[in-house]
Amino acid sequence: MIRGGFLTGEDRGKLVALARDGSAAARVTRRANALVLLDGGWSCQEVADALLMNDDTIRGWHKLFEQRGIEGLTSFDIGGSAGFLSAAQEDALKAFVGATLPRSTRQIGAFIEREFGLVYESRSGLIALLHRLELEYHQPEVISRKLNVDKQKEFIENYDKLLNSLGANEAVLFADAVHPTHAARPVGCWAPKQDNLAIEQTSGRQRINIHGAIDLETGQTRMIEVETVDAASTITLLEAIEALYPLMALLHVFLDNARYHHAKLVQEWLARPGCRIKLHFIPAYCPHLNPIERLWGVMHRNVTHNRTHATCAQFADATLGFLREKVHRNWAAYRDSVTDNFRVINPKDFRVMT
Repeated sequence: MIRGGFLTGEDRGKLVALARDGSAAARVTRRANALVLLDGGWSCQEVADALLMNDDTIRGWHKLFEQRGIEGLTSFDIGGSAGFLSAAQEDALKAFVGATLPRSTRQIGAFIEREFGLVYESRSGLIALLHRLELEYHQPEVISRKLNVDKQKEFIENYDKLLNSLGANEAVLFADAVHPTHAARPVGCWAPKQDNLAIEQTSGRQRINIHGAIDLETGQTRMIEVETVDAASTITLLEAIEALYPLMALLHVFLDNARYHHAKLVQEWLARPGCRIKLHFIPAYCPHLNPIERLWGVMHRNVTHNRTHATCAQFADATLGFLREKVHRNWAAYRDSVTDNFRVINPKDFRVMT
């Protein structure tokens, strides 16, 4: 049984183009059409019936694609790089990848050529082979060595209890500081093939300091620009939050364990009569339990990725304008990216690279 969805977007596009190419040889378009149909969930028998072939031929084309990719489907030579890896060679390849964790297909192709004398000229064919062997390209997560699983579980349980008992005159916000630098961040994007893309370089030396908070229920934010993030800026932010919710009796503010959040000056401000702020501290080394950290990522995608701001003042205006106005105004579009769907990160669940 061949499961659908095995093609990458790039390979599927190439195969669809081949299948529609009126100038291509019929045997090439048949193979391309068969692979596209298999990827769509058709069985080998269904594809064979549609193309007036037999199902063994369809399976052979699929295996050829696994071994050599689109290049294998469109070439009809025999021998040379068309040879298949034996079961023992496949096991050796899996052992090599598992032990060395190569960062590119070039390293894997060099290993195959060096050890087995086979050359994969098509990168797509090599990737198809790796997928068939249940090898995938991974992006490692960065985790702290000091993560405490029990404290994470306790925090999530207490947070859920708070939400379930929250009064109509109470609100929950998450606070943090961020220090974006005036610098353009180049990221990949789709563009016409003939275009050579570039972004103008900025100084990359100036930065702005923002102390802010967000209400996940409404997307409402309070963002203040400060000279220094410290106890004084913390109090200024908390005062701004109280002013934002004049009718609320109690405001629960979640933040990290930065020293200035625990400062004596902040404690004295919280102890004053009539204070409506209650602080809740996120476990140490757990930025994944503070949703505002995700907001900073959304900010960069919308303000700095492939965007240049001529001056730091323009950069600050764009950044603060996004955080103060656009997030709340377009919260329906951003809320799925800035959520409190917390999870416990346990280092034991990972193969930690050294």
